[in-house]
Amino acid sequence: SDILVVPQAMGLEVQLIESVGPYLPNPIRTAEDMQRICVPDVHDRLHYVMDAIKLIKQELNGRVPLIGFAGAPWTILCYMVQGKGSKTFDGAKQFCYQNPIIAHQLLQMITDTTIAYLKAQVEAGADSLQIFDSWGGLLSPQDYETFALQYSRQIVNAVKDLVPTILFAKGAWFSLEEMAA
Repeated sequence: SDILVVPQAMGLEVQLIESVGPYLPNPIRTAEDMQRICVPDVHDRLHYVMDAIKLIKQELNGRVPLIGFAGAPWTILCYMVQGKGSKTFDGAKQFCYQNPIIAHQLLQMITDTTIAYLKAQVEAGADSLQIFDSWGGLLSPQDYETFALQYSRQIVNAVKDLVPTILFAKGAWFSLEEMAA
């Protein structure tokens, strides 16, 4: 699976273009755009991931643990707003600074979807979970707390009693203590 199955399940088209990478032709840029997405029933829209987990667990036959995963809300927002990969995600940052209410609504929708998605992965057999915040290090320490960590914290708190959980935020060295907590 890919981390971008979450925005796809939420209602956005996601294309993976060879030699280009992910492309979302109709990104979220306005309050009106928010009407095009929803917090989905992950058992309906992402059932194929859980089916794959069950099949893999059966094939592994207990030999090694299976790690489930998802992208962190900030990282998912970056793609949903920018519409494509970027080294800086300036468009996503600008969106958050200029539209903080909409940004937090979108982050909460992604968080709610991700919690349900990871819980379903555990139900399907994942032995542990990893949350990837690939673009967390692009934010300042204060912005990381505001637009990233508070949402990843919600996810960790929702799943931490189910299985061991890893939060990996690339480049967010300034927040190691907060992430560890």
